[in-house]
Amino acid sequence: MDQSSMESTARAMVAPGKGILAADESTGTIEKRFKTAGIANTEENRRAYRELLFTTPGVEEFISGVILYDETIRQSTRDGRSMPEVLSSRGIIPGIKVDKGAKDMALFAGEKITEGLDGLRERLAEYRKLGARFTKWRAVITIGAGLPTATCLRANAEALARFAALSQEAALVPIVEPEVLMDGDHSLARCEEVTEATLGEVFRALARHRIVLEGMVLKPNMVVAGEQSPVKSDAKGVAEATVRCLRRCVPSAVPGIVFLSGGQTEIQATENLNAMNRGHHTPWQLSFSYGRALQASALGAWRGIATNLAAAQKAFYHRAQMNSLARYGQYRPELEKQAA
Repeated sequence: MDQSSMESTARAMVAPGKGILAADESTGTIEKRFKTAGIANTEENRRAYRELLFTTPGVEEFISGVILYDETIRQSTRDGRSMPEVLSSRGIIPGIKVDKGAKDMALFAGEKITEGLDGLRERLAEYRKLGARFTKWRAVITIGAGLPTATCLRANAEALARFAALSQEAALVPIVEPEVLMDGDHSLARCEEVTEATLGEVFRALARHRIVLEGMVLKPNMVVAGEQSPVKSDAKGVAEATVRCLRRCVPSAVPGIVFLSGGQTEIQATENLNAMNRGHHTPWQLSFSYGRALQASALGAWRGIATNLAAAQKAFYHRAQMNSLARYGQYRPELEKQAA
């Protein structure tokens, strides 16, 4: 294991002012996104869309890395270069989603366990040859009546730790992603309670598996009220609850935390990240690893039409720039007018 290389990669992934683009949607997930924009879910459209994002002029100022999907890491741009090669040439670090999705947890109704550990060591070796320098594994935690159970938390934490160990063995930086879902009518306080229990379990498992904390990145949810909650979370409340929870659970040796956007809108995800960086000092870089919250406007502008390429890239550039400003606590709502 090349520890110094992993540590320098992890630090580069959370470099000041930069964040990670999650472009690792499965074929099924991207079909849903394409459907909203009236785009046929063909391999060529998926390839063209990812190329649009990865070749956006100047976006390397704000994007440190990209999480790829298995199909995408094997694809090439129109000029014949592999996707990882295109990213690396711009100083953007290629990564890869390696889990095989959250499946129903046997005998635990309403809960999920992420699969994909079988054969992972061999897949990691292949992905490294294809150009990946970091990996990602997502665990899904549901809040509900009697949920989550301690068994679900332990099982998912153990899987995350085994994934992280195999990644570091292959000299790949693991992004450890335990996501407490926004689904439900739970309060912000309940989300904080469950997120704290989840992160506590995860870091105990990482310690058992001898994970080098300096060579990993954490990708958690923000602490927010459920989507169906009658009481909505404002940015100040989200920032205070999230940072408090992280301080209780995350060792300072972890170089950075890249939040997922979950079900938040583009603006909400930027505002919440901005509030965390404006009013709080933490031992970690607080950054972003957004999918929809970086891509929604770009996808809507593109709609699968070649002549819309420039407009789509402008929308993506703008969203990346806004989140870069949020990394410094310097985002202001009036800056959104630039995208008009």
